[in-house]
Amino acid sequence: MSFIRNHGGVFHGGPTTDHHLPSKRKLEDSGSLVDDSSDSNDLISDLVSVRMRKDEGGAVNSWSPVRTPLSPLSETQSQRSLSIWPHLQFFVRMMSEGNTMVMHAFPEDSVKSIHQRIQHIKGIPIHEQRLIYMGKQLQFEQTLAECSIQNDASLQLVGRMRSTEHPQAWQVMNDMISVVYRMCRGESLPNALKTVKGLIDSYLNMTPRDSDSALGYFQIFMSCSAPAVLVMLYLSPFTGNKDCADSSVRHFVNSCRSTLSEELHSQFALVVLEFCKLLRRLHCDDPLYMFCRSTLGSLLETDCVCCGTTKEDVKGLILVQDIFPFVRELANSLLSDLDLSLESPTYAGHLYSDVRDLRAFLVPLRSGISVQQSLMVSATDEERHTDAMLTEEIENLHFLYIELLSKMDECLKKVDSSLADQEITEWDTPYNAWSQYLSILKELHQISKLYDGAEEELWNVLTRQRSAVCQLIVRYAKRNDEHHWILERKCVTNFESRRHLALLMLPEVKDDYEELHEMLIDRSQLLAESFEYIGRVEPESLRGGLFMEFKNEEATGPGVLREWFFLVCQEIFNPQNALFVACPNDKRRFFPNPASKVDPLHLEYFRFSGRVIALALMHRVHVGVVLDRVFFQQLAGNEITLEDIRDADPHLYSSYKQILEMDPGFIDSDSLGLTFVREVEELGHREVVELCPGGKNVIVHSVRICQRLW
Repeated sequence: MSFIRNHGGVFHGGPTTDHHLPSKRKLEDSGSLVDDSSDSNDLISDLVSVRMRKDEGGAVNSWSPVRTPLSPLSETQSQRSLSIWPHLQFFVRMMSEGNTMVMHAFPEDSVKSIHQRIQHIKGIPIHEQRLIYMGKQLQFEQTLAECSIQNDASLQLVGRMRSTEHPQAWQVMNDMISVVYRMCRGESLPNALKTVKGLIDSYLNMTPRDSDSALGYFQIFMSCSAPAVLVMLYLSPFTGNKDCADSSVRHFVNSCRSTLSEELHSQFALVVLEFCKLLRRLHCDDPLYMFCRSTLGSLLETDCVCCGTTKEDVKGLILVQDIFPFVRELANSLLSDLDLSLESPTYAGHLYSDVRDLRAFLVPLRSGISVQQSLMVSATDEERHTDAMLTEEIENLHFLYIELLSKMDECLKKVDSSLADQEITEWDTPYNAWSQYLSILKELHQISKLYDGAEEELWNVLTRQRSAVCQLIVRYAKRNDEHHWILERKCVTNFESRRHLALLMLPEVKDDYEELHEMLIDRSQLLAESFEYIGRVEPESLRGGLFMEFKNEEATGPGVLREWFFLVCQEIFNPQNALFVACPNDKRRFFPNPASKVDPLHLEYFRFSGRVIALALMHRVHVGVVLDRVFFQQLAGNEITLEDIRDADPHLYSSYKQILEMDPGFIDSDSLGLTFVREVEELGHREVVELCPGGKNVIVHSVRICQRLW
């Protein structure tokens, strides 16, 4: 006797004896008697026969166990029945009704045969059925084994397509997947690439541009196993299939990047991550894999893609744990590239792309580790013991840092020894590998901030290899690069390298003649007219270069421009113009004149002076003027101490120093007669300025003296 047993709402079917097999069953919802003895697949359907009750509207709302009478079989027939007993038992849940049915099948049975049985039982047309397993749709052409269906697996049957969300999107994806499966079977389809790309375009065109509505479309793309199907086509041995898959994947990725808003990039990144995981099984140098990996890295590098550290992190759509394998892979590839660069500095290989991609993947990884470390600081000992999230990634990144730093130490030694007898200006050989060394060091500097003692290890290496570092800066540091970090420690650079980095901070002069800023200046009105041409225009108009001509003179060109820079700087720093004064001990060094306010336009003239100096630097014109260190400190927003004014005003420094070294009791006796005022000389007469309200009546005591006197 064969029957269906109810176990907590789930129905299991199977033979009750070894001597009976079902031959027929009634399907009461269709009112017909179905002969199930025609083939083995129909025989399997007998094993899951059920009696269904209908509601008044004809919809199935429940399942009930039913006993089906069986005809006695001979012993031979019984043995045959055992040999064909299906190896798989799995559950199919109706999403629209909340019911579950049990099915049995062979691993080699097709998904289509399961759909046929569901149509037989439920009456749902095959073209309206969708079987979902582990978040992905099963395709008709696949076998259960190819879908990795295991015993007691749970499948979901999506209802009629017209009642599901985005039915057109499902249909387009199914059409594309059907075309791909036919190609994988070796069918020769005319215009296959055009067809696949056209279906991808149709799918993307119907994808909404706002994040909430587009989420369902990305889920359909993933649920249909579209990435896996395209990768399967890429691995297909038939001629033309690999090229078709390569072009289709690139077309999908590039189209998404160019058409989707940044709000959708997080969802798009999940799809690219899926492509990367599938293609990673190939060699890491596979062109399509490298393309997808670079795309994923560029998406992660932006702020529009969220990454999280735990599965409960709602904002983090991509886990940091998913990112680290790419970091390890790129770091290993980079180590291999650096080994090759030691043998041949002209080696290029994948060094540039590896450095670029590693930098991109490190951005979210460092952020995730920083967040985790901050949480660990405030956690209890018990929480630290139980919370192992990211622990392995944190340790492994530290190991990678140590390996890369050690390798860079070797590379810098090689640079120093190779260029020991060469002048920097004579570097005619394109040392492609060396051009990436500064970028690698910058990433190591970023990682070093995550670990105790790691930053000192880096600076020790750079200090030992100072000569090589300076040569690399002068040769390879570019305007668009960010190398400010290396200025944190003055000991690793020399004057030439620091000057080169400082000049890179200024805007680049454009050589486009149409954008030149033209000036026609009368020598007798040099400062006033130069002020009008430079101080009263928008800064953007000065970045296209300068064209200089003196009135009633025919000479033009770079020589005239250099002469104008020299003459106008002489006027700016002329003491008679009351803008700057020279240091007492060094007449070449200047700082702002405290009496400059006598000119109501003095602030505008200071801005004009800054523009002229910046333009001189941009045009590489040496004007022979040095600003005092105290003024530089003020421009940088740093605190000014007494020691800073030693060179700017040695007499003032000496007076203050003597007061600080006096006996406090002597100062408190008011023997010096000090009050909170200062005397300022302006245009030949001295003026008393109070340092605080009522300062001329406040006596200075020893406890009120501080070192901030400037």
